[in-house]
Amino acid sequence: MFSSIGPTVGRPLNINQSARRGALERTVETCTANTPFRLRARRNVEVVDNRDEVREFLTSRRAKITPEQAGLPPGSKRRVPGLRRGEVALLANMSVEYYSRLERGSLGGVSESVIDAVAKALQLDEAERTYLFDLARAANRSPEARPRRKTSAQWTPRPSLRHTLDAISAPAFVRNGRMDILAANQFGHAFYSDAFAAPERPANLARFAFLDVERAGRFYPNWEATADITVAILRTEAGRDPHDKALHDLIGELSTRSDEFRIRWAGHNVRLHGSGVKRFHHAVVGELDLAYESMELTTEPGLTLTVYTAEPASPSDERLRLLASWSTAEQANRRSSESNTTGPTRDVP
Repeated sequence: MFSSIGPTVGRPLNINQSARRGALERTVETCTANTPFRLRARRNVEVVDNRDEVREFLTSRRAKITPEQAGLPPGSKRRVPGLRRGEVALLANMSVEYYSRLERGSLGGVSESVIDAVAKALQLDEAERTYLFDLARAANRSPEARPRRKTSAQWTPRPSLRHTLDAISAPAFVRNGRMDILAANQFGHAFYSDAFAAPERPANLARFAFLDVERAGRFYPNWEATADITVAILRTEAGRDPHDKALHDLIGELSTRSDEFRIRWAGHNVRLHGSGVKRFHHAVVGELDLAYESMELTTEPGLTLTVYTAEPASPSDERLRLLASWSTAEQANRRSSESNTTGPTRDVP
């Protein structure tokens, strides 16, 4: 028989369990399905309040699972899609009262075994499961304990990383979880020339996708899928680091300026973006079908190195070679133009 306070077994998350009291709260509004999504940042508090996000994420995942998918009888008189809270509690082997408390956003002090049971009951995929654990850790972690990451303005690539990028004979770049392009080789700059056309630095792939629709729509033939992936990456990063003010500001900006972003943000979808195949249409060389590999930089927490390659001897491979030649010519022209602007230098006797 279930306890009214839920399970107490399992290894607890190794995180601070301080109370949320006496906080000065500032609300940054982005969006939900019907109303602005509220990302809360708190000053002078020991833990972050991400209960709204926890509640909306668990509710949205519960709505996606039918009783038949969960191996339960369909029942009757269902007022909402998906499973009922009691059915999730049954599948997770906990009381309805305890699961309801979790779904209200109270993940403070919850053990890993409980989080895992909920993930299994809701049939979460790897990205969703990772995201739920990130939410649990963030709910109990003080801002002082968050991983220290340099801002985009502070970060510069180490010489060895710069040399590594330059040694890669394919488009390669380093980005953070906000999708800022922090470093790229010459090939990468040529590949993302449309994204770098915007004056803001660092160039940001999320802003490019949603705020430069004309160029992005041409560059991404399947723009809808790219938009879905972009929002899922940002949502994943928001769960991992809810204290990131620059990320909150970016989400607020995109939510205000793009209906397409706002609608997708309300879906609470997440993604682990490691490898795959994408189609692009480059303004200079045309259609490109490229495979990508993304690798986290262990010495630079939060940063990812991505490399695009084409199948050898394929039309896309030939077009990448043409892009490389164009990039080299463009760089030579820029250097020549800069030299003409500054004029010849005289040797000092």
